[in-house]
Amino acid sequence: MSLFSRNSDLSGTQGTLRDCTPGGKGLKKFSAGDFAVINAANISRQEAQTLVDLQPAAVINVAEFSTGSIPNYGPHMLLDADVLLVENVGEDFVSSFKDGKKARLSDEGGVFLGEKEIASGAVVDREAAESRFTSAQRELMDHMEAYFGNATEFIQSEGPLLIDGLGVPESGVEMAGRKVVLVSPSPDHRHKIALLRNFIREYEPIIIAVDEAADTLMEVGYKPDFIVGDPAKVSAETLRCGARVILPADPDGTAEGLERIQDLGIGAMTFPAATDSATDLALLLADYHGALMIVQVGAAVDLDDIFANKEGATPAAMLSRLKAGTRLVDADTVINLYSAPASGKIAWLWALLSILVAIAVIIVIVGLGGSEGFAQNLIDTWNNLALTVQGWFK
Repeated sequence: MSLFSRNSDLSGTQGTLRDCTPGGKGLKKFSAGDFAVINAANISRQEAQTLVDLQPAAVINVAEFSTGSIPNYGPHMLLDADVLLVENVGEDFVSSFKDGKKARLSDEGGVFLGEKEIASGAVVDREAAESRFTSAQRELMDHMEAYFGNATEFIQSEGPLLIDGLGVPESGVEMAGRKVVLVSPSPDHRHKIALLRNFIREYEPIIIAVDEAADTLMEVGYKPDFIVGDPAKVSAETLRCGARVILPADPDGTAEGLERIQDLGIGAMTFPAATDSATDLALLLADYHGALMIVQVGAAVDLDDIFANKEGATPAAMLSRLKAGTRLVDADTVINLYSAPASGKIAWLWALLSILVAIAVIIVIVGLGGSEGFAQNLIDTWNNLALTVQGWFK
Protein backbone atom coordinates (compact mmCIF):
# COMPACT_ATOMS: atom_id res chain seq x y z
CA MET A 1 0.00 0.00 0.00
CA SER A 2 2.88 2.39 0.71
CA LEU A 3 3.81 2.23 -2.99
CA PHE A 4 0.54 3.96 -3.87
CA SER A 5 0.11 6.23 -0.79
CA ARG A 6 3.41 7.60 0.41
CA ASN A 7 1.69 9.98 2.86
CA SER A 8 -0.10 7.26 4.77
CA ASP A 9 2.90 6.64 7.00
CA LEU A 10 3.34 10.31 7.93
CA SER A 11 2.31 11.30 11.43
CA GLY A 12 -0.62 13.56 12.09
CA THR A 13 -4.26 13.83 11.06
CA GLN A 14 -5.40 13.74 7.45
CA GLY A 15 -8.53 15.28 5.97
CA THR A 16 -10.04 17.54 3.32
CA LEU A 17 -9.67 21.30 3.65
CA ARG A 18 -12.95 23.23 3.53
CA ASP A 19 -12.99 27.02 3.32
CA CYS A 20 -15.53 28.09 5.96
CA THR A 21 -14.31 31.68 6.23
CA PRO A 22 -16.74 34.50 5.37
CA GLY A 23 -17.28 34.25 1.61
CA GLY A 24 -15.99 30.69 1.45
CA LYS A 25 -18.11 27.88 0.00
CA GLY A 26 -16.81 25.02 2.11
CA LEU A 27 -19.90 24.75 4.32
CA LYS A 28 -22.04 23.55 1.40
CA LYS A 29 -19.67 20.68 0.62
CA PHE A 30 -18.66 19.79 4.16
CA SER A 31 -18.55 16.14 5.21
CA ALA A 32 -17.83 14.64 8.61
CA GLY A 33 -14.08 14.35 9.14
CA ASP A 34 -13.13 17.35 6.97
CA PHE A 35 -10.93 20.22 8.16
CA ALA A 36 -12.86 23.47 8.67
CA VAL A 37 -10.81 26.57 7.89
CA ILE A 38 -12.27 29.61 9.70
CA ASN A 39 -11.38 33.20 10.54
CA ALA A 40 -13.00 33.76 13.93
CA ALA A 41 -11.14 35.47 16.75
CA ASN A 42 -12.76 34.77 20.14
CA ILE A 43 -15.06 32.16 18.64
CA SER A 44 -18.48 32.21 20.28
CA ARG A 45 -20.63 29.31 21.51
CA GLN A 46 -22.99 29.79 18.57
CA GLU A 47 -20.18 29.68 16.02
CA ALA A 48 -18.66 26.67 17.75
CA GLN A 49 -21.98 24.81 17.78
CA THR A 50 -22.32 25.30 14.03
CA LEU A 51 -18.93 23.66 13.60
CA VAL A 52 -19.66 20.86 16.05
CA ASP A 53 -22.78 19.97 14.06
CA LEU A 54 -20.58 19.52 10.98
CA GLN A 55 -18.46 16.93 12.83
CA PRO A 56 -15.04 18.14 11.64
CA ALA A 57 -11.86 16.27 12.43
CA ALA A 58 -10.08 19.60 12.93
CA VAL A 59 -10.71 23.33 12.88
CA ILE A 60 -7.94 25.54 11.52
CA ASN A 61 -8.34 29.14 12.61
CA VAL A 62 -6.67 32.01 10.78
CA ALA A 63 -7.00 33.98 14.02
CA GLU A 64 -6.86 32.94 17.68
CA PHE A 65 -9.71 30.95 19.19
CA SER A 66 -9.33 33.12 22.30
CA THR A 67 -7.36 36.36 22.28
CA GLY A 68 -7.59 36.69 26.05
CA SER A 69 -9.78 39.80 25.92
CA ILE A 70 -13.06 38.00 26.66
CA PRO A 71 -13.84 34.64 28.31
CA ASN A 72 -15.46 32.73 25.43
CA TYR A 73 -16.70 29.14 25.61
CA GLY A 74 -16.31 28.30 21.92
CA PRO A 75 -12.97 26.48 22.22
CA HIS A 76 -14.27 24.35 25.11
CA MET A 77 -17.24 23.18 23.03
CA LEU A 78 -15.00 22.13 20.16
CA LEU A 79 -12.59 20.34 22.49
CA ASP A 80 -15.52 18.55 24.16
CA ALA A 81 -16.43 17.24 20.70
CA ASP A 82 -12.87 15.85 20.28
CA VAL A 83 -12.02 18.32 17.52
CA LEU A 84 -8.37 19.15 16.90
CA LEU A 85 -7.81 22.91 17.12
CA VAL A 86 -5.03 24.75 15.30
CA GLU A 87 -4.94 28.54 15.51
CA ASN A 88 -3.14 31.61 14.24
CA VAL A 89 -2.10 30.21 10.87
CA GLY A 90 -2.29 33.70 9.33
CA GLU A 91 -4.41 35.53 6.77
CA ASP A 92 -2.33 34.28 3.83
CA PHE A 93 -3.27 30.68 4.52
CA VAL A 94 -6.75 31.03 2.97
CA SER A 95 -5.28 31.90 -0.42
CA SER A 96 -2.67 29.13 -0.27
CA PHE A 97 -5.06 26.22 -0.82
CA LYS A 98 -8.12 25.28 -2.86
CA ASP A 99 -11.31 24.10 -1.24
CA GLY A 100 -11.44 20.30 -1.35
CA LYS A 101 -7.69 19.71 -1.22
CA LYS A 102 -6.40 16.83 0.89
CA ALA A 103 -4.15 17.95 3.73
CA ARG A 104 -2.34 16.73 6.81
CA LEU A 105 -2.05 18.35 10.23
CA SER A 106 1.08 17.53 12.15
CA ASP A 107 1.06 17.11 15.91
CA GLU A 108 2.87 20.46 16.20
CA GLY A 109 0.27 22.42 14.21
CA GLY A 110 1.83 22.36 10.75
CA VAL A 111 -0.50 22.21 7.72
CA PHE A 112 0.84 20.11 4.84
CA LEU A 113 -0.23 19.53 1.26
CA GLY A 114 1.59 16.32 0.43
CA GLU A 115 5.03 16.77 1.94
CA LYS A 116 5.00 20.59 1.62
CA GLU A 117 4.18 22.67 4.68
CA ILE A 118 1.97 25.58 3.59
CA ALA A 119 1.23 27.04 7.04
CA SER A 120 2.05 26.62 10.68
CA GLY A 121 -0.08 27.36 13.72
CA ALA A 122 -0.36 26.42 17.35
CA VAL A 123 -2.34 23.47 18.69
CA VAL A 124 -4.85 24.46 21.39
CA ASP A 125 -5.35 21.86 24.08
CA ARG A 126 -7.61 21.82 27.13
CA GLU A 127 -5.01 23.26 29.46
CA ALA A 128 -4.35 26.25 27.17
CA ALA A 129 -8.08 26.91 26.71
CA GLU A 130 -8.72 26.86 30.47
CA SER A 131 -5.75 29.11 31.19
CA ARG A 132 -6.86 31.71 28.65
CA PHE A 133 -10.45 31.60 29.87
CA THR A 134 -9.46 32.23 33.48
CA SER A 135 -7.09 35.02 32.50
CA ALA A 136 -9.71 36.62 30.26
CA GLN A 137 -12.27 36.60 33.09
CA ARG A 138 -9.92 38.60 35.29
CA GLU A 139 -9.00 40.97 32.46
CA LEU A 140 -12.63 41.57 31.54
CA MET A 141 -13.55 42.46 35.12
CA ASP A 142 -10.62 44.85 35.35
CA HIS A 143 -11.53 46.41 32.02
CA MET A 144 -15.21 46.88 32.91
CA GLU A 145 -14.39 48.39 36.30
CA ALA A 146 -12.15 50.95 34.59
CA TYR A 147 -14.72 51.46 31.81
CA PHE A 148 -17.59 52.31 34.13
CA GLY A 149 -15.27 54.40 36.26
CA ASN A 150 -14.54 56.47 33.14
CA ALA A 151 -18.26 56.57 32.35
CA THR A 152 -18.94 58.01 35.79
CA GLU A 153 -16.27 60.66 35.24
CA PHE A 154 -17.81 61.56 31.87
CA ILE A 155 -21.25 61.94 33.45
CA GLN A 156 -19.77 64.15 36.17
CA SER A 157 -18.13 66.46 33.63
CA GLU A 158 -20.80 66.32 30.93
CA GLY A 159 -24.00 65.87 32.95
CA PRO A 160 -25.42 69.22 31.78
CA LEU A 161 -24.78 68.21 28.16
CA LEU A 162 -26.38 64.77 28.53
CA ILE A 163 -29.35 66.00 30.57
CA ASP A 164 -30.14 69.46 29.20
CA GLY A 165 -28.08 69.70 26.03
CA LEU A 166 -25.85 72.44 27.40
CA GLY A 167 -23.32 73.36 24.72
CA VAL A 168 -25.18 71.77 21.77
CA PRO A 169 -25.05 74.22 18.83
CA GLU A 170 -28.25 75.62 17.38
CA SER A 171 -29.22 73.63 14.32
CA GLY A 172 -30.50 76.40 12.09
CA VAL A 173 -32.57 73.67 10.40
CA GLU A 174 -35.90 72.36 11.59
CA MET A 175 -34.89 68.89 12.76
CA ALA A 176 -37.72 68.23 15.24
CA GLY A 177 -40.06 65.49 14.10
CA ARG A 178 -37.95 64.65 11.04
CA LYS A 179 -35.86 61.64 10.19
CA VAL A 180 -32.09 61.99 10.22
CA VAL A 181 -29.44 59.94 8.41
CA LEU A 182 -26.09 60.15 10.21
CA VAL A 183 -23.16 58.90 8.12
CA SER A 184 -19.79 58.14 9.73
CA PRO A 185 -16.67 56.84 7.96
CA SER A 186 -16.55 53.03 7.78
CA PRO A 187 -15.31 50.47 5.25
CA ASP A 188 -18.80 50.00 3.78
CA HIS A 189 -20.50 53.36 4.32
CA ARG A 190 -20.58 54.15 0.58
CA HIS A 191 -22.34 50.86 -0.14
CA LYS A 192 -24.87 51.42 2.64
CA ILE A 193 -25.66 54.92 1.39
CA ALA A 194 -26.53 53.40 -1.98
CA LEU A 195 -28.82 50.84 -0.33
CA LEU A 196 -30.61 53.64 1.56
CA ARG A 197 -31.53 55.52 -1.62
CA ASN A 198 -35.21 54.52 -1.48
CA PHE A 199 -35.49 55.59 2.16
CA ILE A 200 -33.82 58.91 1.39
CA ARG A 201 -36.02 59.48 -1.65
CA GLU A 202 -39.20 58.76 0.30
CA TYR A 203 -38.55 60.73 3.49
CA GLU A 204 -36.01 63.39 2.42
CA PRO A 205 -34.25 63.17 5.82
CA ILE A 206 -31.81 65.60 7.34
CA ILE A 207 -28.32 64.29 6.46
CA ILE A 208 -25.46 64.67 8.95
CA ALA A 209 -21.99 63.75 7.69
CA VAL A 210 -19.07 62.97 9.98
CA ASP A 211 -15.53 63.78 8.83
CA GLU A 212 -14.60 62.35 5.40
CA ALA A 213 -18.02 60.74 4.95
CA ALA A 214 -19.10 64.21 3.80
CA ASP A 215 -17.01 63.81 0.65
CA THR A 216 -18.54 60.40 -0.01
CA LEU A 217 -22.05 61.82 0.22
CA MET A 218 -21.22 64.58 -2.26
CA GLU A 219 -19.65 62.06 -4.64
CA VAL A 220 -22.84 59.95 -4.72
CA GLY A 221 -25.12 62.94 -5.15
CA TYR A 222 -26.28 63.89 -1.64
CA LYS A 223 -25.53 67.28 -0.11
CA PRO A 224 -25.23 67.00 3.67
CA ASP A 225 -27.15 69.45 5.83
CA PHE A 226 -24.48 69.23 8.56
CA ILE A 227 -20.81 68.37 8.57
CA VAL A 228 -19.49 67.44 12.02
CA GLY A 229 -15.79 66.80 12.41
CA ASP A 230 -12.28 67.92 11.60
CA PRO A 231 -12.26 70.16 8.47
CA ALA A 232 -8.80 68.81 7.61
CA LYS A 233 -10.48 65.52 6.70
CA VAL A 234 -12.98 67.13 4.31
CA SER A 235 -12.32 68.68 0.90
CA ALA A 236 -12.69 72.43 0.43
CA GLU A 237 -15.39 71.92 -2.20
CA THR A 238 -17.50 69.89 0.23
CA LEU A 239 -17.00 72.38 3.03
CA ARG A 240 -18.31 75.08 0.70
CA CYS A 241 -21.43 73.09 -0.29
CA GLY A 242 -23.67 75.06 2.07
CA ALA A 243 -23.81 72.57 4.92
CA ARG A 244 -23.60 73.88 8.48
CA VAL A 245 -20.13 72.98 9.76
CA ILE A 246 -19.67 71.99 13.40
CA LEU A 247 -16.21 71.53 14.89
CA PRO A 248 -15.65 69.25 17.91
CA ALA A 249 -13.86 71.30 20.55
CA ASP A 250 -12.17 70.77 23.88
CA PRO A 251 -14.08 71.94 26.96
CA ASP A 252 -12.00 75.14 26.86
CA GLY A 253 -13.21 75.85 23.29
CA THR A 254 -10.05 74.87 21.39
CA ALA A 255 -11.04 73.26 18.07
CA GLU A 256 -8.91 71.43 15.51
CA GLY A 257 -9.24 72.81 12.00
CA LEU A 258 -10.47 76.27 12.93
CA GLU A 259 -7.69 77.87 10.90
CA ARG A 260 -8.72 75.95 7.78
CA ILE A 261 -12.29 77.14 8.17
CA GLN A 262 -11.12 80.73 8.54
CA ASP A 263 -8.85 80.45 5.49
CA LEU A 264 -11.78 79.17 3.42
CA GLY A 265 -14.03 81.96 4.67
CA ILE A 266 -16.68 79.51 5.88
CA GLY A 267 -18.82 80.02 8.95
CA ALA A 268 -18.65 77.27 11.56
CA MET A 269 -19.80 76.51 15.10
CA THR A 270 -17.89 74.71 17.83
CA PHE A 271 -19.24 71.91 19.98
CA PRO A 272 -17.23 71.75 23.24
CA ALA A 273 -17.34 68.41 25.04
CA ALA A 274 -15.12 65.90 26.82
CA THR A 275 -15.13 63.53 23.84
CA ASP A 276 -13.21 63.78 20.59
CA SER A 277 -15.66 61.56 18.69
CA ALA A 278 -17.51 63.55 16.04
CA THR A 279 -20.04 60.72 15.74
CA ASP A 280 -20.94 60.97 19.44
CA LEU A 281 -21.44 64.72 19.08
CA ALA A 282 -23.54 64.28 15.93
CA LEU A 283 -25.82 61.86 17.81
CA LEU A 284 -26.24 64.33 20.67
CA LEU A 285 -26.95 67.10 18.16
CA ALA A 286 -29.75 65.12 16.46
CA ASP A 287 -31.17 63.95 19.78
CA TYR A 288 -31.25 67.41 21.37
CA HIS A 289 -32.99 68.97 18.38
CA GLY A 290 -35.77 66.40 18.47
CA ALA A 291 -35.05 64.10 15.54
CA LEU A 292 -37.89 61.60 15.16
CA MET A 293 -35.54 58.84 14.01
CA ILE A 294 -31.75 58.64 13.64
CA VAL A 295 -30.49 56.15 11.05
CA GLN A 296 -26.82 55.52 11.80
CA VAL A 297 -24.50 54.50 8.97
CA GLY A 298 -21.17 53.29 10.35
CA ALA A 299 -19.61 53.59 13.81
CA ALA A 300 -22.08 51.23 15.47
CA VAL A 301 -21.23 50.16 19.03
CA ASP A 302 -22.55 47.13 20.87
CA LEU A 303 -21.77 45.29 24.10
CA ASP A 304 -19.36 42.90 22.39
CA ASP A 305 -17.33 45.88 21.18
CA ILE A 306 -17.19 47.24 24.72
CA PHE A 307 -16.11 43.86 26.11
CA ALA A 308 -13.40 43.57 23.45
CA ASN A 309 -12.24 47.16 24.12
CA LYS A 310 -12.52 48.05 20.44
CA GLU A 311 -11.59 51.49 19.19
CA GLY A 312 -14.59 53.79 19.38
CA ALA A 313 -16.42 51.73 22.02
CA THR A 314 -15.80 54.39 24.65
CA PRO A 315 -17.97 55.42 27.63
CA ALA A 316 -18.94 58.56 25.70
CA ALA A 317 -20.04 56.40 22.74
CA MET A 318 -22.17 54.21 25.00
CA LEU A 319 -23.79 57.16 26.78
CA SER A 320 -24.53 59.11 23.59
CA ARG A 321 -26.26 56.09 22.09
CA LEU A 322 -28.22 55.46 25.29
CA LYS A 323 -29.23 59.13 25.22
CA ALA A 324 -30.65 58.72 21.70
CA GLY A 325 -32.47 55.64 22.96
CA THR A 326 -35.13 54.01 20.82
CA ARG A 327 -34.85 56.69 18.14
CA LEU A 328 -31.45 55.36 17.10
CA VAL A 329 -31.68 52.71 14.38
CA ASP A 330 -28.80 51.00 12.60
CA ALA A 331 -28.77 51.45 8.83
CA ASP A 332 -28.85 47.68 8.28
CA THR A 333 -32.32 47.52 9.83
CA VAL A 334 -33.69 50.13 7.44
CA ILE A 335 -31.93 48.52 4.48
CA ASN A 336 -33.55 45.18 5.31
CA LEU A 337 -36.99 46.80 5.39
CA TYR A 338 -36.43 48.33 1.95
CA SER A 339 -34.96 45.19 0.35
CA ALA A 340 -37.28 42.69 -1.32
CA PRO A 341 -35.98 39.13 -1.92
CA ALA A 342 -34.65 38.80 -5.43
CA SER A 343 -36.31 35.39 -5.83
CA GLY A 344 -39.72 36.97 -5.23
CA LYS A 345 -39.14 39.53 -7.99
CA ILE A 346 -38.13 36.84 -10.45
CA ALA A 347 -41.19 34.75 -9.57
CA TRP A 348 -43.50 37.68 -10.29
CA LEU A 349 -41.77 38.33 -13.60
CA TRP A 350 -42.18 34.71 -14.65
CA ALA A 351 -45.85 34.74 -13.64
CA LEU A 352 -46.51 37.90 -15.65
CA LEU A 353 -44.65 36.49 -18.64
CA SER A 354 -46.74 33.30 -18.48
CA ILE A 355 -49.98 35.29 -18.47
CA LEU A 356 -48.87 37.38 -21.47
CA VAL A 357 -47.84 34.27 -23.39
CA ALA A 358 -51.19 32.60 -22.65
CA ILE A 359 -53.12 35.67 -23.87
CA ALA A 360 -51.02 35.80 -27.05
CA VAL A 361 -51.70 32.11 -27.78
CA ILE A 362 -55.46 32.58 -27.33
CA ILE A 363 -55.47 35.59 -29.67
CA VAL A 364 -53.59 33.67 -32.37
CA ILE A 365 -55.92 30.63 -32.12
CA VAL A 366 -59.07 32.75 -32.26
CA GLY A 367 -57.79 34.97 -35.05
CA LEU A 368 -56.85 32.05 -37.28
CA GLY A 369 -59.72 29.77 -36.36
CA GLY A 370 -62.64 31.40 -38.23
CA SER A 371 -63.65 31.71 -41.89
CA GLU A 372 -63.12 35.49 -42.01
CA GLY A 373 -59.95 37.54 -41.72
CA PHE A 374 -57.82 37.65 -38.56
CA ALA A 375 -59.31 40.88 -37.19
CA GLN A 376 -62.91 39.95 -38.09
CA ASN A 377 -62.54 36.56 -36.37
CA LEU A 378 -61.44 38.32 -33.18
CA ILE A 379 -64.41 40.73 -33.35
CA ASP A 380 -66.91 37.91 -33.98
CA THR A 381 -65.51 35.86 -31.08
CA TRP A 382 -65.65 38.85 -28.72
CA ASN A 383 -69.26 39.62 -29.69
CA ASN A 384 -70.33 36.00 -29.19
CA LEU A 385 -68.63 35.95 -25.78
CA ALA A 386 -70.34 39.20 -24.74
CA LEU A 387 -73.78 37.87 -25.81
CA THR A 388 -73.20 34.66 -23.86
CA VAL A 389 -72.24 36.53 -20.68
CA GLN A 390 -75.24 38.83 -21.13
CA GLY A 391 -77.52 35.82 -21.36
CA TRP A 392 -76.31 34.50 -17.99
CA PHE A 393 -77.71 37.53 -16.22
CA LYS A 394 -81.21 37.50 -17.82
